[in-house]
Amino acid sequence: MLAATYTQDEELRLEEVAIPNISDDEMLLRVMSASICGTDLRIIRHGHHKLQHGQKIVLGHEFSGTIETIGSRVQNYHVGQRVAVAPNVGCGLCSQCIEGKANMCPNYEAFGISFDGGHAEFVKIPASVISQGNVMPLPDEVSFEEASLNEPLACVINSTFACRIVLGDTIVIFGAGPMGLLHLMLAKLSGAGVVIVCDIMDEKLQRAQELGADHIINPQRSDPKTAILALTQAQGADVVVTACPVHSVQEQAIEVAAPFGRICFFGGLPHKDPKITINSNLIHYRNLIVTGVTGGSNADYKRGLKLLVGKKINLMAVVSATYRLSQAAEAFETALTGRALRIILKPHG
Repeated sequence: MLAATYTQDEELRLEEVAIPNISDDEMLLRVMSASICGTDLRIIRHGHHKLQHGQKIVLGHEFSGTIETIGSRVQNYHVGQRVAVAPNVGCGLCSQCIEGKANMCPNYEAFGISFDGGHAEFVKIPASVISQGNVMPLPDEVSFEEASLNEPLACVINSTFACRIVLGDTIVIFGAGPMGLLHLMLAKLSGAGVVIVCDIMDEKLQRAQELGADHIINPQRSDPKTAILALTQAQGADVVVTACPVHSVQEQAIEVAAPFGRICFFGGLPHKDPKITINSNLIHYRNLIVTGVTGGSNADYKRGLKLLVGKKINLMAVVSATYRLSQAAEAFETALTGRALRIILKPHG
């Protein structure tokens, strides 16, 4: 089968590899749609701490498809069934897993990192993924493309809960990439009164306006702090989300938050340079809450599917292009420019 593989400390390749064999407790999935995530791009650029030097992995943790083959001991699924796969799998034993937060398991595993992912014609679904409920039947109302984008939606659902959005809130989102735009759509759905989006790319800001942003700010032309305070009568924002991995943005997020504001560091900083400098008195005197999130739980994933069934959110609005898997090199080249939104790969069809 055709697969996009990455070798630690080397490069991405498109190559023919063997179709995985499955055990009696596993299943084989025919991948119908897989998207390219920022995590995939970071792995290509910098590798991943879970991978050893020279280790090869098939990338891709955002995917959906149909069950091709099923092990004899696997129950409640059938060949040909349409499914979506939540990619983060916990140990199942720690307190985080017991509470349904496998994305916070200290020993988590994930497709495209711990085991081969969905940037291939077929992907093996290990027994642990099945037993923990990560393989979810895909409702007829949800397309394969939407299902492959449900994983980032689940992450933003997690963030939206952490932000504790209240009806009428003023929200600032730094970053108008796919994750920033998903935050925008969920903020509007959650009853935000005003949503302000900041980004340095005008084409992304235009997309944000199309999706309901009330105000847009390009930091290359206007100082965000000055503009945000002007738009909020000097009060600042009730919620601030940093959906980009930029040090100065995290620092500025605290400065533009209103009293009792909630700040979510959604986009992580580079591991080699994770520190910022802030005025902690702003947190103290304004009663600010500063939090962060990573990934999404299976419950968040299910919530995303429900939103898609109800047509409450348009995930295709964050897609820039669709490529055949055979065009993976071109697709990744486009994604690595930083100007595209989500890129979808189609291994079949």
